[in-house]
Amino acid sequence: METILETILAEKKKEVEALKERQVRKAPAAPNRNSMLEKLENAKELMIIAEFKRASPSKGDININSNPASQAQMYVGAGADAVSVLTDTTFFKGSMDDLQVIRKSIAHPILCKDFIIDPIQIDVAKNSGADIILLIAAALDDKQLHNLYQYAKEKGLDVLMEVHNEAEAERVLKTDNRLIGINNRNLKTFEVNLGVTEYLAPFIREEERFLISESGIGTIEDVERVAAAGANGILVGETFMKHQNPSEIIKVMKIPLSGGFGQ
Repeated sequence: METILETILAEKKKEVEALKERQVRKAPAAPNRNSMLEKLENAKELMIIAEFKRASPSKGDININSNPASQAQMYVGAGADAVSVLTDTTFFKGSMDDLQVIRKSIAHPILCKDFIIDPIQIDVAKNSGADIILLIAAALDDKQLHNLYQYAKEKGLDVLMEVHNEAEAERVLKTDNRLIGINNRNLKTFEVNLGVTEYLAPFIREEERFLISESGIGTIEDVERVAAAGANGILVGETFMKHQNPSEIIKVMKIPLSGGFGQ
């Protein structure tokens, strides 16, 4: 039986072919003027990456009619350090239009959150205003991971490499990428467990990489738990998109970092 991830990747291959038929222009190679890594290097508080997320395969519609500009402005006004934009249309009901609108509305770093399998998607992300792209280890073999990472670096983009288990962590740690996301959601089953961050964090931190804990974070107790495990930052989508007062919970989650690498 095909997993959710396999279904998504099959659709991505079709999207890539469509982009190539459109002959998308290559993004210019230019320095990243909005680097998340620079923010992390100087951070005294837990970094918050607030996500604009309309829907998901596991939860269905979350906040389908939310205005991307006002949501992003609210996020950064409350203290979010960066904004993640889910740009997949088929499964998450997002779009590059959402990213472009948000780019015009804020000056903070923007992460293009998608299932990237080809350089042309990186060109589209940068042309749309992204500062960071996501590379998911579970979706890529070692050659793809390396080549896409190098291509993104050449374009002046930061890269968030996402892992869910020890084998994936070992693979990404063979690169010199400094920004690692631990996804508490299993992309094959979509089950969530914060223990994934607690288990994998030592592997990431002992290699002196910055760690972002992703998925399943809904309370201050969750935030304190992943921060205690060694997270430099968190990526939160559904909680902020559904909350009646996202500004309030963002401010509560903005906790000081304890001592250690990157703090």
